[in-house]
Amino acid sequence: MSTESDYFPTWLLSGLLALSAPACLASENDVTADQVVSALEKTFGVHRGERRNHTKGTCAVGEFVGSHNAHIYTRSALFSGKPVPVVARFSMPGGNPKVPDTARIPRGMALEFRLPDGSLQHMTMLNTPMFGAASPQTFFDDIVAKTPDPATGKPDPEKIKAFKASHPDSLPQAEFLAKNNPPPSWANTSYFGIHAFRFVNLENKTTLVRWRFVPEDGEKQMSDDDLKSSPKDFLEQKLIDRTRGGPVRWQMVLTIGVPGDNEDNPTRPWPDDRKAVSIGTLTISSATPQAGAECEKINFDPLVMTDGIEPSTDPVLLFRSPAYAVSFSKRLNGK
Repeated sequence: MSTESDYFPTWLLSGLLALSAPACLASENDVTADQVVSALEKTFGVHRGERRNHTKGTCAVGEFVGSHNAHIYTRSALFSGKPVPVVARFSMPGGNPKVPDTARIPRGMALEFRLPDGSLQHMTMLNTPMFGAASPQTFFDDIVAKTPDPATGKPDPEKIKAFKASHPDSLPQAEFLAKNNPPPSWANTSYFGIHAFRFVNLENKTTLVRWRFVPEDGEKQMSDDDLKSSPKDFLEQKLIDRTRGGPVRWQMVLTIGVPGDNEDNPTRPWPDDRKAVSIGTLTISSATPQAGAECEKINFDPLVMTDGIEPSTDPVLLFRSPAYAVSFSKRLNGK
């Protein structure tokens, strides 16, 4: 079985080189992966051996069966019609391992698909149709704004207010979260790929796409009363119990882009009238706490892709790989 470090296509190399370009090619204000990880550590503290972001999570395993009808868009072996083993991780964003499950923040789902030839496909998603930053700089500034004030132990409301006023690209996701209560279960929400990607078929035709996973259990939201009365930790045990009662499934839905659709801004979803095609079924068969489980040591780098799936020019997508690598290296070394 290959690992993430074994798979290093040329388009990934070019993307990383672009991120490390000299000042003549990049703004002097561009943030680095080390700076983002350091900011996460300052805001949330250092939890040795743990992820710096999406620290709180639950492991799961299952399979994915991709549909042959995806072949019009991609030659990826992921869509062979045969079951592909999957290791999944459901998580809460941020570096606080004790964040309450009722928090009005996104929920995450990360997947590692293990193909028969030893190659891997990663997908990392949120249950919001957009991301909270159009650039790595906005993401960094958001973390810095949330750094606790030493006097109060809490973020300074004025700094958060100033951040929102100066970063309008952060508002769409914040508005979505304010209008939509969190789900009562990991199994009752859709997960969005957030970024645009490129599917390449056997004729080398490229199609700009986005994807999401839609739950067969149905989308549900907690009531305001639920948010007040629910325990701090319930999502993990609820998923464990749910899988003991039978498999949990999501349909993978592909949205097809048209000329003019943006591919470099994850804060701007495409219009709802874009063509959507169901191209596979994800089945989660069991879940477990992450300590010692299979997902714990996986670096869910979203740029680990099979042939036939490529990244877009989205700067946030390209930035995630080096940032994940910094965090992964630290936790592998017990830091």
